[in-house]
Amino acid sequence: MNTPSAVLTGTGLFKSYGMARALAGVDIVVTAGESLAVMGPSGSGKSTLLHCLAGIERPDSGEVLLDGERVDQLREPARSELRRTAFGFVFQSGQLLPELPADENVALPLMLGGMPRRAAVEQARQWFGPLGLQGLEARTPGQLSGGQAQRVAIARALVGKPKVIFADEPTGALDQATGMEVIHLLTDVSRRQGAALVLVTHDANVARWCDRTVEVRDGRLAGDQAAAQTGTDAKAGSRR
Repeated sequence: MNTPSAVLTGTGLFKSYGMARALAGVDIVVTAGESLAVMGPSGSGKSTLLHCLAGIERPDSGEVLLDGERVDQLREPARSELRRTAFGFVFQSGQLLPELPADENVALPLMLGGMPRRAAVEQARQWFGPLGLQGLEARTPGQLSGGQAQRVAIARALVGKPKVIFADEPTGALDQATGMEVIHLLTDVSRRQGAALVLVTHDANVARWCDRTVEVRDGRLAGDQAAAQTGTDAKAGSRR
């Protein structure tokens, strides 16, 4: 049996903002196809950890590697390119462009990479069926429900076939039932695509859908555990 390879690694990560230390020596490894929930109270450093792993911010010290290559040493243009090509992002608000229809919102990363609009939109529309969005291609974000908008955001994160998907409180603005539908979809589709998922959440019910959970407290990892049995049961039940 082959052991999954590490796709994203953070080693000895420190990050401070003035006198406040957000990360205090974090070591973390995420493997291909794995979903990892990052939990912790507000101000614990979990969002800072996501930002450092995603190349949004540089750690003050330590290393971030994607497939063994340093991310943290890249200059901003190269990190920006990496975020567009190798990473996908899902945020609490979705951050869709209100003036664009859903299919162009999904196609945006491809168009920014130079793909012609028609080809990019055609590729983007291939995600609408699998994500339960058929018939919504021409709707603007203002014409979508919260759950539909987050599904569009998931499609946008996946359209470029990223190696890692970063999700920051992706269910925070949704009601509980819709949030569970969205998190099931996000974990399931990312796993099928072989993409690693790093998900920041306050909600233990959301974390249970992930393969593994770590807890950040005072800038350090305080726990690392496999998914709770209830989450495993829920995932198994959703496939029946």
